[in-house]
Amino acid sequence: MAGTRLDPIDRKILSELQADGRMTNVELAKRVGISAPPCLRRVRTLEESGYIRGYHADVDSRELGFEVQVFAMVGLNSQAEADLSAFEARCREWSLVRECHMLNGEVDFILKCVAPDLSTFQRFLTEDLLKAEHVASVKTSLVIRDAKDEPGVPFDVLEDRINRSA
Repeated sequence: MAGTRLDPIDRKILSELQADGRMTNVELAKRVGISAPPCLRRVRTLEESGYIRGYHADVDSRELGFEVQVFAMVGLNSQAEADLSAFEARCREWSLVRECHMLNGEVDFILKCVAPDLSTFQRFLTEDLLKAEHVASVKTSLVIRDAKDEPGVPFDVLEDRINRSA
């Protein structure tokens, strides 16, 4: 199990930073029960090892005027690896696409898109997404409201799983 390669202090550091990435190293060290210098070393090791990919602000898209959030289910007419990779690369270029996930089943990809208004999304849909190479079908669902938007992983579940297997 991947999470077991980290000791409980490393997992606690990750959990605390996931909840609040802006806290000082001194505060983080206090929360995890170690002194500041080894805490900073551990954080740097977690960053270098790829457990921490970066830090960002959780901005409110609606407050910034992005009133429309849409999930687009995309089917391609080819599942050749080169075509799948090309579509993923294209998605990374589209600024309205905030997430892109390859799925198994009847849909090849699900995209999370945000736009300031419906006409901007519609223009993206008709001029970009539907015209992209190998796109065979697109079904969209407009988000009415967010019930939960929790980033990261549930560390409590990880800890329970590790404790059960120990």
